[in-house]
Amino acid sequence: MTRHATTIELGALRVTLLSAGRIRLDGGAMFGVVPKALWARLCPADEENRIDLACHSLLIEWQGSDRRALVEAGTGNKYAEKERVIFALDPSDWLLPNLAAAGVEPASITDVLLTHLHFDHAGGLTHDADGRLAPSLPRARVHIQRREHDDARAGHTVMTLTYREENFSPLDGTGLWNLLEGEDEVLPGVRVMPTPGHTRGHQSIVVSGGGRSLVYAGDVLPTRHHLRPAYNMAFDLDPLGNRAAKQALLTWVADHGALLVIGHDVDQPIVRVRRWREWFELEPAPDAVPEAAPAA
Repeated sequence: MTRHATTIELGALRVTLLSAGRIRLDGGAMFGVVPKALWARLCPADEENRIDLACHSLLIEWQGSDRRALVEAGTGNKYAEKERVIFALDPSDWLLPNLAAAGVEPASITDVLLTHLHFDHAGGLTHDADGRLAPSLPRARVHIQRREHDDARAGHTVMTLTYREENFSPLDGTGLWNLLEGEDEVLPGVRVMPTPGHTRGHQSIVVSGGGRSLVYAGDVLPTRHHLRPAYNMAFDLDPLGNRAAKQALLTWVADHGALLVIGHDVDQPIVRVRRWREWFELEPAPDAVPEAAPAA
C-alpha cells in the first residue's frame, strides 16, 4: 500500500514518517477498563472486536552526514498463517519493503531506537534470510533501556508471546545492542526519555534541532484516543505508572511546544499538545503535512 511520506525539518535533522506495518488488536484490550460503549465511538471495531492500528517508524537523517537512524522497527514478517489472520498482518507491509519503497538501503541505517521490545515494535529487527534468522539492519546499533532488554529476555510481561526471542537472538554476539541506563543523548540531537508503565523499561524518543523538538511517544500514548488519564491498555504492566508517565510526557511536550508522534494512530499520527482545563488536548500539526505524490 502506498502512503505519502511526511517530512519535518529540525535544523540540520530531517525526520520522515514511514510505515513499519499495520496490525489489528482487540479493542477491549487496547482500552483496558474503559467500557466498549465509550471506546467504540472513537475506534469502531470489526466483527472480531479488533481495531485497526498503524505501526509508524521515523527515519532520521543528518545534513552532511551518512548517519541514518530509525525509531521503531514495527511488526516484521516472521509469522505463521494463523498469526497473520489473527492480527490481520500483510506480509508485504513491513519495515524492509517500506524502506526500499522510500529508496533507503537497510545497510545505510546506522542506529535504531526502540521504545520497547514488544513484537509490534521490534519484529522488524530480524528477518528470515534463506532459512536462517538475520538482522534486518546489519550495521545498526539498537538503543534500548537495559531494563527493557533484560525484562524482554526474561519474558517479564502480562502478555504471552509478545517478547519473542526470534526478534532478539540474531543480534546477540554482534555488538549491536546498546543498553541504556535512564535518560541519555544517544545521537546528536536525539535523546531517550524513560516513560515506564506500559513496560518497566519503556522509553520515548526526543529529536531536537533548529530550536524545535519532536517526541515519539511509544505505547505510553498508543493512539490519540488514549489521551484521557484513565484510557490505558490492559497490556500495561503498571497502569498507574503509565498514567503518570503520560502526564509527564504531555506536560513536557506542551511546555516545549514540541510535535508529538503517536505511533499506532492511523489517521493523525503527528499532533501538537496544549494545556486544556486540568489536562491536555491535541491539535493537528499544520507543519507536518504529507509530501505531494510524484507526478505520473
